[in-house]
Amino acid sequence: MTLQFLKEPQNELEREITFQGDSAIYYSYYKDMLRAPSFERGVYELIHNNKTVSLKTINAVQQMSLYPELIASVLYQATGSNEIIEPVYFYIGIVFGLQGIYVTALFVTSWLMSGTWLAGMLTVAWFIINRVDTTRIEYSIPLRENWALPYFACQVAALTGYLKSNLNTYGERFCYLLMSASTYTFMMMWEYSHYLLFLQAISLFLLDSFSLEQSDKVHEVYKTYIFSLFLGYLLQFENSALLVSPLLSLVVALVLIKCLQLNVKKGTFVAKIMKVINFYLVCTLTVTLNIIMKTFVPHKENGHMLKFLEVKFGLNMTKNFTMNWLLCQKFLQAPSQDLFLRLTQSSLLPFYILVLIICFLSMMQVILRRINGKSLKETVTLEDGRIGERPEIIYHVIHTILLGSLAMVLEGLKYLWTPYVCMLAASGVCSPELWTTLFKWLRLRTVHPVLLAFILSMAVPTIIGLSLWKEFFPRLMTELTELQEFYDPDTVELMTWIKRQAPVAAVFAGSPQLMGVIKLCTGWMVTSLPLYSDDDLLKRNENIYQIYSKRSAEDIYKILTSYKANYLIVEDAICNEVGTMRGCRVKDLLDIANGHVVCEEGGKLTYSKYGRFCHEVKINYSPYVNYFTRVYWNRSYFVYKINTVISFQS
Repeated sequence: MTLQFLKEPQNELEREITFQGDSAIYYSYYKDMLRAPSFERGVYELIHNNKTVSLKTINAVQQMSLYPELIASVLYQATGSNEIIEPVYFYIGIVFGLQGIYVTALFVTSWLMSGTWLAGMLTVAWFIINRVDTTRIEYSIPLRENWALPYFACQVAALTGYLKSNLNTYGERFCYLLMSASTYTFMMMWEYSHYLLFLQAISLFLLDSFSLEQSDKVHEVYKTYIFSLFLGYLLQFENSALLVSPLLSLVVALVLIKCLQLNVKKGTFVAKIMKVINFYLVCTLTVTLNIIMKTFVPHKENGHMLKFLEVKFGLNMTKNFTMNWLLCQKFLQAPSQDLFLRLTQSSLLPFYILVLIICFLSMMQVILRRINGKSLKETVTLEDGRIGERPEIIYHVIHTILLGSLAMVLEGLKYLWTPYVCMLAASGVCSPELWTTLFKWLRLRTVHPVLLAFILSMAVPTIIGLSLWKEFFPRLMTELTELQEFYDPDTVELMTWIKRQAPVAAVFAGSPQLMGVIKLCTGWMVTSLPLYSDDDLLKRNENIYQIYSKRSAEDIYKILTSYKANYLIVEDAICNEVGTMRGCRVKDLLDIANGHVVCEEGGKLTYSKYGRFCHEVKINYSPYVNYFTRVYWNRSYFVYKINTVISFQS
């Protein structure tokens, strides 16, 4: 376990290098806001930022979703914290505070579903024990998801309360207002939030199809989506991605179909036919509206992500470096068996599967009754043993199945799924209604099912809690006592050299991950950034990575000078990488893209007469010395000044 910043490092530089890759970029803009003479000036410079990437002016607020950094900088200045606490600790404190809200929201959701605080406690215990799979807060603090998901958890908690059938008017109004506010805030914090809300909208659409009693409430939620999308579009600099999002197309289609629905008597044959027709119309109209929006609304949607999905599911093959590099990233691969092993060892997965099966089967009973024309009971009592008739249960079952299906494809999505696995499993085992449903199916006669359900709803979570305490609490305390601070002396030396020796106007080229650290620690301009939502930056990353390919010194020189780079940094870890996954080293992917190796049967091989650039440039012989002069090196990094060359000679 590695939690940074818990021990006092020697200086600010040693603290900042703990931020890696895109995390470094986010925190660097927080620093820029604090240095600005005024908030307005700081925002203006971020919107018209031309001091980060060479030859490129970017709207950093929109492109990188920097609203968390804007809010954090305002709070830091407004509360007078600059006289009490250092900026980095204030920033980290906010993120960890949001994680507290995250866990609290899961606690409340579980309590609302089960009716007992014991479920909330078990949810928190499972969340903490499985923190490797529930959150990335320990390793990548400034990530957008760490800022956004707590608000989504609040939205889910409010939605759960709003969907409950026995809620009074004031409680319903409070839940709706909280849901509306958290939906909009969540959308502002994360550029991919509308995709997660799209899955939620699908869940509510299916709930509406199965439980007509909640139709009005569900359509009120749709209005919240539309309002949040519209307001987000205006305040995110007319972000066209929100207009072409599948969420907007789906919600508009649902609202239109709702307006066109005929008042047909429930349970009749015509009503059943209309239900099927409505379902078909919603699907067709959603796709049609999305195509129309993408046709008429100028947008820069992540086309490379669609290509990635094609390659991911075997619909296409490619030699493209960026696509293959993304496929090699762990968070974009299918989850390993270790995930299921960890969840099983903490007893979470077995109980989740048990709860999900019971709730799903009970929900299917409800659907069959509806198809057969039987009306549902207005009030479901504990003795009825029909947990699947509760609308909030139906919603959570559908939602967790959708999230789980995606998590089985991409491991990075497990951080969306596993927190709700904790919540659903805990609320299930602590709910007498779930056990009563099970006993009704088993036709238990020896003991009264309701009495036994109450006993098990308290005994099972108590036994689980005691076993978790015995097995995991000592391990957790041991990890806390063995906290280690991330420290990289080679990177500290490199940053120190740049700040002392490099000209202020210098532009650095190297791997995107290192460029993020350079931008944070020194403020110098770079040629690329570790961001993968911009096509131009992706192309830059691929071109700069050519320093690890089998290309000539002249080719590399032309690439670097086209971006006005003055210094080149070669990382030994990439140049001499020994990858555990076959074919996923950067140099292997470059060789495939450049045709220097055959990656598939029938592929063409292009022989390269040049050695690998990152190796050859270290030898200091012609023609490399004509273009590059080594000015600094240590165990991990080699820095070369890019010379001014008048002409090229073969």
